[in-house]
Amino acid sequence: MEEPGHGHSVAAWAGVIIMLLAAVLLAVGVFFNVSWATWSGVAVAIIGAGAWWGLNAAGYDEGHWESR
Repeated sequence: MEEPGHGHSVAAWAGVIIMLLAAVLLAVGVFFNVSWATWSGVAVAIIGAGAWWGLNAAGYDEGHWESR
């Protein structure tokens, strides 16, 4: 029996990639004291969470590929 998921979906990958970009922006902003990078990182993190949730709600979760 195959275990479900483990995040192998378009929604999860898109969310993680966007969140990694947010983490880089936040790290640069905090380390170098660059406020625009810090706030951009916060905004990108919110966008990443929204993209993850939105793609999951749109059906791009693990079940998307199983139904094809």
